Order: sequence, then structure tokens, then C-alpha cells
Amino acid sequence: MHAVAPDVREASPGVPAVAVPEPDDVRRRRREFAALLGEFRRTAVLVPLDADELPLTADQGGIRWILAFSNEPALARFAVARGEGDREWAYQRVLGARLLDAGVPAVGVPCGVALDAASGDEGVLFPPVMGIVPDAVAVDRAAGTREDVPR
Repeated sequence: MHAVAPDVREASPGVPAVAVPEPDDVRRRRREFAALLGEFRRTAVLVPLDADELPLTADQGGIRWILAFSNEPALARFAVARGEGDREWAYQRVLGARLLDAGVPAVGVPCGVALDAASGDEGVLFPPVMGIVPDAVAVDRAAGTREDVPR
């Protein structure tokens, strides 16, 4: 049997904390995402540029997403899905860490990174939460929550 690390939560000031066990599958998914995030931070990705030579973004659910692609075929799938596969796409190669640590804060609104949009299950979202983007621009910083996702 695997040891279960408790998730300690304080109900309200003055009320004792309660340890809530975290299921093995949740812990496994957290580890997998942490590994994926680490790999993304160490890897150069392609960031397509708009007409003003700014990173191409998309807005969804009150979040702006910087679009990034792991390789040219992934970017080409996105272009075809948009009906723009016949034009040339300008892009920059950017280290994932730089995109999360400098690009996201520069946007000025809640922002995350969408990797490999239009690639089905291969796509990944890196939302603007603590542990992924700088705490100062994380949407969950006001709530004081912290998901311990290693960088």
C-alpha cells in the first residue's frame, strides 16, 4: 500500500486544519504534469507572430493564451485548422521558461500558454496559476492557494 500525503486545509481562522488524503491517481497526475512542465520550461518552442510581430494569442474563458508549438508540423496543423495553411507563418523560437516567466507577465491580463493547439490530445494548457507562472500574475494568488508544482 502506498503512503498518502495529506493535503492540509484550514477551514477558517481559528478552526483546526483537516488532513485530506490525496488519491494515488491524483498524485500520479500531479507528478506527470510537473514533469511535463519541467520539460516545457527547458525546451525551445515556436511562437507564431501576428501582423504586429507580437505573439499570437487567443482569448478563452477570461484568459488570454499565448499560442506555442513544439515543432513546425504542429504549427502547420494549427494553420490548416484555421484555414490559413497556404500562407507563410512568421514565428520566434522561445525557451518555454522565458515564455512563462517573461512573456506571460508582459501581456498585462490573466494569461497562460497553450501548447500545440489543434493537435487533439497532444495539446497542453499551462494556466496562469501559482507554480506555473510568476506568482505576481497568477490568478489564484489572491486566494492564497498554492499547488506545489516544481519548476
